[in-house]
Amino acid sequence: MAEKPWDGRFSEKTDRSVELFTASIDVDKRLYSQDIEGSIAHCRMLAKQGIISEEEASTLIEGLSAIQREIQRGHFEFDPALEDIHMHIETRLSHEIGKTAQKLHTARSRNDQVALDTRLYVREQTRAVIALLVTLQQVLVRLAETHIDIVMPGYTHLQRAQPVLLSHHLMAYTEMFRRDEARFTDSLKRTNVLPLGSAALAGTTYPIDRRYVAEQLGFQEVAANSIDAVSDRDFVLEFLSDAAICMVHLSRLSEELVLWSSMEFGFIEIADAFATGSSIMPQKKNPDVAELIRGKTGRVFGAMIAVFTLMKSLPLAYNRDMQEDKPQLFDAVDTLKACLGITVRMLPAIRFRKERMREAATRGFLNATDFADYLTTKGMPFREAHACAGKAVAYALGRNKELDELSLDELKSFSSLVAEDVYPVLQPEKMIDRRMSEGGTAEANVRRAIAEAKSRLGMAQTLENSSADAPV
Repeated sequence: MAEKPWDGRFSEKTDRSVELFTASIDVDKRLYSQDIEGSIAHCRMLAKQGIISEEEASTLIEGLSAIQREIQRGHFEFDPALEDIHMHIETRLSHEIGKTAQKLHTARSRNDQVALDTRLYVREQTRAVIALLVTLQQVLVRLAETHIDIVMPGYTHLQRAQPVLLSHHLMAYTEMFRRDEARFTDSLKRTNVLPLGSAALAGTTYPIDRRYVAEQLGFQEVAANSIDAVSDRDFVLEFLSDAAICMVHLSRLSEELVLWSSMEFGFIEIADAFATGSSIMPQKKNPDVAELIRGKTGRVFGAMIAVFTLMKSLPLAYNRDMQEDKPQLFDAVDTLKACLGITVRMLPAIRFRKERMREAATRGFLNATDFADYLTTKGMPFREAHACAGKAVAYALGRNKELDELSLDELKSFSSLVAEDVYPVLQPEKMIDRRMSEGGTAEANVRRAIAEAKSRLGMAQTLENSSADAPV
């Protein structure tokens, strides 16, 4: 049974069942790189402040670097009796360099050590997620630019509403992921705070230099309150909250891909490389990737709720409950990154069915509002025009026709204001181009939005803004 750092206080050895129950090494061994990075910075500070000698610091750093290489090569032996990654590294260091290893823990506690490791990890993963979000936005912008003029029905309540450009629809998702990028970027400010030097909860009596450690590790701030520093997991909650919102957006996109690839919609074809078949039905091509993203959203929600529940009733300062934040955090990180990564690969391979989408935009009275607007421009109050258009829709429904399929005499029967110039107004492309209000679906607006997004995302302004030669 491994010797414990607290054995001096206890008269009995820890029961083996307790060792197994309290061990976190199977999970937090993932933090070995951050733990060693923090220990090296701490060691350099101890030497700078004269708390240990330069020779001792050099020996400690060499030992820590050797352990890092050992773990990277898969030669390191883990033992549940040593509980966590901190004790594993410290114990192995003692075997490597002897008694000098015992000086490494001077002026720190596992409480501020794990807070540091977790912050370093969340900072690293936040930056990785931001990079994936930028790439995903670039993919969407390229798709929007390539398919700039494809007309499709826009929906409310999953009912055909008004025609829009596919490019406008895709740019809506760019806006969602732009907000996600902004949220993660903003959360970095609150993650990038050094907790080390807070020790167990009250600070330390040693003349440490926390600003020096912060500089070594790239932290912008030093935690102002030692009690808060070791008990704060807001940065984990914030990461999980941001991740959950991002997964909502991925799930909504995935839901539309599932719908659009169905026979009922037929708007897209997902590439074979990103679909699967059936074990019994030879004809099936299933959008499993999109379905799994939609399903994995619940895992990230669950991780967020689990950590919120974990933290909601904890008294200050550190409590062992907080050990349970890492399984949730790690799983959420892995899930989010995997979903972003596969979406980035799947989207460019989608084939859009231009004619099917346009045909859908011409059926279902998507021009009814434009008919009402037409009458309004002729002087009729909008509410009266709305009612008039509604009557025209009811009339056309009874004859299995669209509004633009009614004769001029039929349309004039609803209002004498109707003239021959009504028919161009009722065509999808004209309806789209008239929606010039800021943020609207008019092609000029979408081109401008694409250009602005490309500039913001560092994309070269080289692609032709036309889908004339694009595969559809």
